[in-house]
Amino acid sequence: MDGWKKAMVAGSFGASAVLFLKKRWPAGVLSAGVGLAVLASEYPERFERIQNLLPEYFERGMRLAELASRTGQKIAQYAGRSGHDLWEEISS
Repeated sequence: MDGWKKAMVAGSFGASAVLFLKKRWPAGVLSAGVGLAVLASEYPERFERIQNLLPEYFERGMRLAELASRTGQKIAQYAGRSGHDLWEEISS
C-alpha cells in the first residue's frame, strides 16, 4: 500500500474516533467510511469475502437479539410475580 493511502486510512480512522468521542455520530461514520473505501480499493478480494459472509453474520445477530428479547420477557414475567408464587414453582 502506498504511503498516502496508509496516511489516508490512519487519518480517517483517527478522525472518526475523535468524532465518535465528541458524539458527532454522522461525521464519524462518514470519516470511517472514507477509510474503509480506501481499504476496499486496495484489497478488493478480502472485502468481497466479507461481503459474502454478511448475511450469515446478520442471521446470527438476529438469533442472538431474539434470544435476548425472550430472556428479557421471562425476567419481566418473573419480576411481576410474588415471591411466594416463585418459591412454589421452584420447589415443585
